[in-house]
Amino acid sequence: MTGARRVAVIGGGPGGLYAAALLKRLDPAREITLWERNAPEDTFGFGVVLSDETLGGIEHADPVVYQALQRDFVRWDDIDIVHRGTLHTSGGHGFAALGRRRLLQILHERCRSLGVELRFRTEAPHPARLTETYDLVIAADGVRSATRGAYAHIFRPRVTSHRCRYIWLAADFPFDAFRFEIAETEHGVMQLHGYPYSAGSSTVIVEMREEVWRAAGFDELDETESVERCAKIFADALGGRPLRSNKSAWTTFRTVVNERWSHGDLVLLGDAAHTAHFSIGSGTKLAVEDALALAACLQERPSTAEALTAYEEERRPVVASTQRAARASLEWFENLGLYLDQPPRQFAFNLLTRSRRVTHANLRLRDARFTEAVEREFGCPPGTPPMFTPFRLRGLTLRNRVVVSPMDMYSAVDGVPGDFHLVHLGARALGGAGLVMTEMVCVSPEGRITPGCAGLWTGRQADAWRRITEFVHRQAPGTAIGVQLGHSGRKGSTKLMWEGMDEPLPEGNWPLVAASPLPYRRDSQVPRELSRAQLTDIREQFASAAGRAARAGFDLLELHCAHGYLLSGFLSPLTNRRTDAYGGGLEGRLRFPLEVFDAVRAVWPEERPMTVRISATDWAEGGTTAEDAVAIARAFAAHGADAVDVSTGQVVAEERPEYGRSYQTPFADRIRREAGIPVVAVGAISSWDDVNSLILAGRTDLCALARPHLYDPHWTLHAAAEQGYQGPGVAWPAPYRAGSRRPQTGRADAPKPRLTLAHAAEPTPSGEI
Repeated sequence: MTGARRVAVIGGGPGGLYAAALLKRLDPAREITLWERNAPEDTFGFGVVLSDETLGGIEHADPVVYQALQRDFVRWDDIDIVHRGTLHTSGGHGFAALGRRRLLQILHERCRSLGVELRFRTEAPHPARLTETYDLVIAADGVRSATRGAYAHIFRPRVTSHRCRYIWLAADFPFDAFRFEIAETEHGVMQLHGYPYSAGSSTVIVEMREEVWRAAGFDELDETESVERCAKIFADALGGRPLRSNKSAWTTFRTVVNERWSHGDLVLLGDAAHTAHFSIGSGTKLAVEDALALAACLQERPSTAEALTAYEEERRPVVASTQRAARASLEWFENLGLYLDQPPRQFAFNLLTRSRRVTHANLRLRDARFTEAVEREFGCPPGTPPMFTPFRLRGLTLRNRVVVSPMDMYSAVDGVPGDFHLVHLGARALGGAGLVMTEMVCVSPEGRITPGCAGLWTGRQADAWRRITEFVHRQAPGTAIGVQLGHSGRKGSTKLMWEGMDEPLPEGNWPLVAASPLPYRRDSQVPRELSRAQLTDIREQFASAAGRAARAGFDLLELHCAHGYLLSGFLSPLTNRRTDAYGGGLEGRLRFPLEVFDAVRAVWPEERPMTVRISATDWAEGGTTAEDAVAIARAFAAHGADAVDVSTGQVVAEERPEYGRSYQTPFADRIRREAGIPVVAVGAISSWDDVNSLILAGRTDLCALARPHLYDPHWTLHAAAEQGYQGPGVAWPAPYRAGSRRPQTGRADAPKPRLTLAHAAEPTPSGEI
């Protein structure tokens, strides 16, 4: 246990109060003082939702608080989604809520019974003064934390404002479920989020994009007028009943991220450290879980410094994951208008799975009837997971929606694919995917990334590729094989990946060319800017390689216009600084990639599909935007592209990607909706459950997976086995059929609760709530 004997808490929200109660319960000898500038009865907002996971942590850490919460909780299982007059209900979700004021009362009483000093209507002293006289200072002073502001140079916060306005209100009746209702008004789309928090009350949040809010005139209304207008817009959901406010004001949600959470004996907790959008009900949950983890770390570690380090190490990945889910959810609502034309059940499924926390598999467990209805509406035959439904591109029908993503192997000799490529691609074709893609196949020796890159600039290379395509077609009938054609541009003449990715060759370099003479990294070779004559030559190299690919027997061709390679370098404003017809605005930057596409399409067989891979964002200021990506996709679609393979980044070395599960999927989703072209989603899609969820929600048409297929060449076959699927969407090769059942595994016990204080000493009196 640490020596934190005197503890100061700034902020009397649930996180600060619960941290104070836990620390006092752990050690009754601690002196704990909490400052709250508002009165004890003051609170903002109405209801608070807590998950079963959070409640379980509270139950083990402090049964007294848990039992008090239990007496006041309203519980329900259903989510109602109302869209265009159609109500769909999904059950089995398990919510628990109570009034925020009642939650604070319970925590006030618990703190007082334990001996915590609560100072209401009192501003806390400056944290610098508190750290002089207290062993630990906990800053739980909310999203506008003055403590965080005072030490901004230490905590280095990033605060991001988003595109919707929202207001917290209440209704004096309980909804039967967690209710989402969509209103399509003359001003734009508005949405209601509502849930019960007592026997006679519900929280109601009304949300809309900023431009809709202004068009509807909410910026000119006072509080009373806003409340009345919201009640009128959502009269059907409210049954004509009024709404009420509590110093309610329209606001914009702000996501708070801090590079550090502690400084000396000062530590941030709850919204002061991080925020997550209300649409996944996470603010109070995260604050309470922070308090549990902080108390446990202070109990376990010998010094305060070690405890605060352990606290941050434990909580940061959990919070980051929650923030990614919350961002996916808030962006879904920001872009709600994209989904309004979906079939009603698919729209409901899309809403339910928007954060990626709820997936196809666990929604099936929660409510099989609802999920099966969505599958029927989508067109899944009985017993067929969405990933095993067929998909047609031009004259090619893929038997399932799984793609083995292009992965550079750097194992060719003079551009010729060898036995390694035969085994690598052949194994993955036998593994059941609907489409297997080659690595980027280069159109010239100068267009290679490394000396180990494969090519299609000679007949010998084409013959070697034919050996592979014939194996796939013969031994894995029903699996298609596609080729990705590309040119390295300024990212060429580098070492093999495992010898130093993107590092220049120490010797044997070849000259590089690009849209503009800009090196990829400071130590990279400076490319030459391509002349008009060289552009013509490279266009012909692509066309010649495409002709060889057709003769080699590939079923599909993808043009690589992503990841900072040559054609991508023309598309991005960060890498194309040309002043001729091939630069400037997006139309000029698109010119050469479209010329190459047209040249390839002219020689590629009419019945075989062509796709294009793009980087939908450069993850860098001033680079390609999501709006640009939609325009790029539309341009390729107009020239005959059958689908767009939507990746991101790798265009400039100084990028700052926002990694996370399925993190690139929203870009594919937007392109599919706005450009009206089929898409392939890529990027940290790692489970068959993810694939089913994305396909069924209508966010993508195909899912491309790379690393999972390196880990398991038979990933698709195993996905079928794990789901008990044996239909036409996948076929086990005859020699492998004996392995089509999932092997038995040993038992894995659930982890023990994080913090158990059931037998900790209680002060006298017991202070039962």
